Amino acid sequence: MFSAFDNFPALLIWLPLAGGILSFFMKKEGAAKMIAMISSVLSLVVVTLSFIYSNQEFMMLNQVSYRWLPELGSSFAFVLDGLTRFLCLLTAIIFPLVLIVTKKDQYKSSNSFFGLMMLTQCGLMGVFMATDALAFYFFWELALIPVYFLSSIWGGEKRIKATFKFFIYTFVGSLFLLIGILYMYLKNPTGTFNLADFYNMTLSSHEQLILFFLFFVAFAIKMPIFPLHTWQPDAYDQAPTPVTMILSGVMVKMGLFGVIRWLLPLFPLAVKELQTGIIILIVVGMVYASLVAIYQDNVKKLIAYSSIAHIGLMAAGLFSLKDVAMQGVVLQMFNHGINIVALWIAAELIERQTGITKISQLGGIAQKAPVLSVFFVIAAMANIALPLTNAFIGEFMIFNGLYQFNPWITAVAGLSIILSAVYTLNMIKHLFYGEIVSSTENFQDISKAHVFVFCVLTILIFVAGIYPSPVFKMIHETTGIVLNKYSML
Repeated sequence: MFSAFDNFPALLIWLPLAGGILSFFMKKEGAAKMIAMISSVLSLVVVTLSFIYSNQEFMMLNQVSYRWLPELGSSFAFVLDGLTRFLCLLTAIIFPLVLIVTKKDQYKSSNSFFGLMMLTQCGLMGVFMATDALAFYFFWELALIPVYFLSSIWGGEKRIKATFKFFIYTFVGSLFLLIGILYMYLKNPTGTFNLADFYNMTLSSHEQLILFFLFFVAFAIKMPIFPLHTWQPDAYDQAPTPVTMILSGVMVKMGLFGVIRWLLPLFPLAVKELQTGIIILIVVGMVYASLVAIYQDNVKKLIAYSSIAHIGLMAAGLFSLKDVAMQGVVLQMFNHGINIVALWIAAELIERQTGITKISQLGGIAQKAPVLSVFFVIAAMANIALPLTNAFIGEFMIFNGLYQFNPWITAVAGLSIILSAVYTLNMIKHLFYGEIVSSTENFQDISKAHVFVFCVLTILIFVAGIYPSPVFKMIHETTGIVLNKYSML
């Protein structure tokens, strides 16, 4: 077991796990945050090094498997490949940035707060790297349970209602997922939970339809997809903002990842049969979420509905089964995480100084905080896919694939671009421009720590927007494995 520590995947599990456990025992003020920062930064270093050793000759450094439940044919098996590496990189970037902008004494019992945050990172890393179905489910739950406690203990005034709704949705989705995994295990002639063995199984079209439903519900709730989205705006609004950043920037990618790694390769017959209906449902949800965002007066809920629309576009791109769209989705998962976290940091700063989240009660912030205003506008323009920003390339590729699938569906989905520009520009106008109001009279510009975080995010926005080509080779290898299943149908 301990020989696994010389592998990148094992380090990405153990570092945040150890950081989380140590944080719980840190009683001195600031010590828990320091431990969490060290473990999250070390995780970022490990992921970055893994890109240097990503070639096939270093495969032993990028995969690990050791016995867990041998009687059941299950092992702790993890791998870093093209898809996993980028999602682990996104996770490893966002966590230290979120920790930097979180004050060490911002929440009571801060040692428990930072400990739970690190356990969440551990769970997310495990979900993205697991190649054993039972291990995948274990880490799926490990990522969700700390978020439940973080939200219910340190959330807003209506946190209990919002958290309970979040729990019910995710619990039902997790139950469906577990049933589907157990059925696959019982039908697997090798008697293991190994993903590669699942890929080689032969299932009837009827079995695939049932299993598709079980897996799809779990993943659709996490993204979330209309009409399974109703938990999200309340949860984002009531959760502590650092937790909301993780939910919106990383955790929703669990659903998209599940579709790519599990749903599409395992149930190709069901996907082909339900493909058009699912894309139509997703597109309807995109337009609906965009319209709700236009009339939303709560800045946090506006960002939440914006996220629903953007994630919906990615989900539609996946189900188009076009290579260009799937490559765009993988790229866009990373880009969306960067952009949405920048927006959440700005929203948290505004709420922290004014105590207000209603857009109609704010204004003139640009006169008081010009630096924050510049960074917010850049992140907002990236969020609506302005050319030269990171989201432009990904969304262009997704729409390209959707157009190849069906031009009429693409035209309707394209409405979300127009609508996103409407609500984003309207938000910028009301928050940052116009007359200074009483709530913003004493507004102060951002600290050096926030400037550093925004600079990192802004650099990523422009680098990924201007020169995204280095990532496409790894992405193509990942999507090619998925689409090979469909070339034979």
